[in-house]
Amino acid sequence: MMILRSSSRGTWKHHRWKWRSYNTHPSTSNVVTTNIAITKLAKNGSLEHARKLFDGMPERSVVSWNTMISGYSEWEKFSEALTLVSLMHSSCIKLNESTFCSVLSVCARSQTLNLGKQVHGLVLKSGYQSFHLVGSALLYLYSTCHEIEDARVVFDVLHCENELLWSLMLVGYVKCDLLTDALEIFKKMPAHDIVAWTTLISGYSKVEGGCQKALELFRSMREDDKVVPNEFALDCVLRVCGRLRSLHSGRALHGLIVKFGFEWDHSVSGALIDFYCNCEVLDDAMLVYSALVNPSINDSNLLIGGLILAGRMEEARYLFNGLTKRDHVYSLMIKGYAVSGQVEESKRLFLEMSERNLTSINTMISVYSRNGEIDKAVGLFEGVKLQKNTVTWNSMISGYTQNHQQERALKLYTTMRRLSISQTRSTFSTLFHACSCLGSLHQGQLIHADLIKTPFESNNYVGTALVDMYSKCGSLGDAQASFDSIAYPNVAAWTALINGYAHHGLGSEALVLFNQMLDEGIDPNATTFVGVLLACTCVGLVSEGIRLFHVMQKHYGIEPTLEHYTCLVDLLGRSGHLHEAEKLINRMNIYPDSIIFISLLNACWFWMDMEVGERVAEKLFSLDPKSTSGCLIVSNMYAGFGKWWEKMRVRKAMKKLQYRKDPGYSWIELNNKVQFFSVDDRSHPYYDIIYSTLENITANVDAEINFDCTSSKLYGESELLS
Repeated sequence: MMILRSSSRGTWKHHRWKWRSYNTHPSTSNVVTTNIAITKLAKNGSLEHARKLFDGMPERSVVSWNTMISGYSEWEKFSEALTLVSLMHSSCIKLNESTFCSVLSVCARSQTLNLGKQVHGLVLKSGYQSFHLVGSALLYLYSTCHEIEDARVVFDVLHCENELLWSLMLVGYVKCDLLTDALEIFKKMPAHDIVAWTTLISGYSKVEGGCQKALELFRSMREDDKVVPNEFALDCVLRVCGRLRSLHSGRALHGLIVKFGFEWDHSVSGALIDFYCNCEVLDDAMLVYSALVNPSINDSNLLIGGLILAGRMEEARYLFNGLTKRDHVYSLMIKGYAVSGQVEESKRLFLEMSERNLTSINTMISVYSRNGEIDKAVGLFEGVKLQKNTVTWNSMISGYTQNHQQERALKLYTTMRRLSISQTRSTFSTLFHACSCLGSLHQGQLIHADLIKTPFESNNYVGTALVDMYSKCGSLGDAQASFDSIAYPNVAAWTALINGYAHHGLGSEALVLFNQMLDEGIDPNATTFVGVLLACTCVGLVSEGIRLFHVMQKHYGIEPTLEHYTCLVDLLGRSGHLHEAEKLINRMNIYPDSIIFISLLNACWFWMDMEVGERVAEKLFSLDPKSTSGCLIVSNMYAGFGKWWEKMRVRKAMKKLQYRKDPGYSWIELNNKVQFFSVDDRSHPYYDIIYSTLENITANVDAEINFDCTSSKLYGESELLS
């Protein structure tokens, strides 16, 4: 059996015989008095004075060692506690129940699993595993270090003699998000107290898609008359109701809170305000707040945040100005003003602050970035970046991405990793968006490799960004695999994958996914239907597209946007139903834009329907007289019908508009950098080498194939560089 080892192993050997002689016949009165003094000093945090007393003791009992170890543990001096335990063991002082409990707790909290396993060996050797507190400490060690299988072994061996292990095993499964196992343990528990119910409810409330189950569990708990909800259970379930926006359930819970007298509890009052804000019942949230005798800063933050989200800035300002302590609310108001378009007010508040903390600086970095003032954002970032705050770095990465400087965002992430600054969900989702904008599949894959090492891969927020990135970079296989790794895909994740397939012309696959989503009980949103209508267009399913358009309105209550109408017009137009598409535009309850007319005009050109085409063109030019795309389509349509005079008239109009077609671009990734190319582009730093190589390729092609050299060269340039 291995014994405890650490970096101070040599010190233990040195002291092994020195301490042995002191522990034969201790003088009880002196030892007890000193132990009491050490306990008092340790409780007050005077660990150095306590250690001096301990080191000065000529005789020590096991209690002396345990008291000093416990003192270090309470003040999170884990290294000192473990060194002292090692010294105790090497000095042949027998570790007792209290010692084992303390050292196992230290190993758990400091995540030193290997050392904890060695202590477990000593526990087995000494026979203390059957002691209730020691067995509990062992299970706590393994569950805290996420070694849940080892924790289960401890539970299976000891739970018959130790009822404490049931609750600890439940907590362990919940911490590891193994809620199916947690529910199984819960059902087998000999008794269900309020702590066990709250643990399980809390576990489901924190995972994606688990809120409904949490609410069901609470209702089951209420059926047991012996279990009375406490403030922790009520707080948790209230927040669940808020996330579900279940106003009816939340109001019923509010009645229970009043019945049990918890309405004045700070955590419960905050949860009530948060619930009503999430359900957009701001007046009730304000009633709860106004009834509080002494609202906490958290209560004020929640209500002000709710008012800001509802666009009620004047009321938020009034509440903010009435606060005596406003330091912690400044950041919220700065952000609120920026979101409502009052950027100058955000700047004024920031300058007004007597002491600018890191939170306010982070907020202001975001405000400057959203307002396009990236240099000011960088200036603030440079002043605080050495504090290595994750939110600060995330804000700057997001700022670069918002201002189309994706490569600088990726470089900043490289620096972030080098400085060992921890990443969050926001870090990865922003980076994947940057890779999407660049079309950089290689960079996205590298960041995905980093993501796998974190617990965020199965997260909806990050997983959706990853699916979107792979879809936009053309790797649908990776997009599907990333989707499959999400623990509980929500509507955003499903929509990202459906849109990915639809945009790549795989309409049938997109529609299969849509039906799978419905089978999972997930309701589509407005963005989902854009992808679904696009999928119908890809495979020419006119009847299905029309049906889904009506289902969207009647079954899901989603009002069609201009984007939905454009998709449906495109579907009808491509299928040759030009008159139906025209009637649809005329019946729309929202004002059409030029894009929807161009879509239909393009279909008229394809089907060579001059009658509808001219009517559509007239409406397009009355809306946008300078529509060069419309002019080009009409010109081509006239040419197709041999109406050369009309074609020349349109071409002259285009010249007056100084029409110039936007060049097409292509790109490749080379040495982690995206290289862009277009026709006749000479802005690239190596354009002379590129054109020289192109000429050599063209010359080789000309030597092999006998066709006109001039047309060959023109074709080569326009195709290879576009």
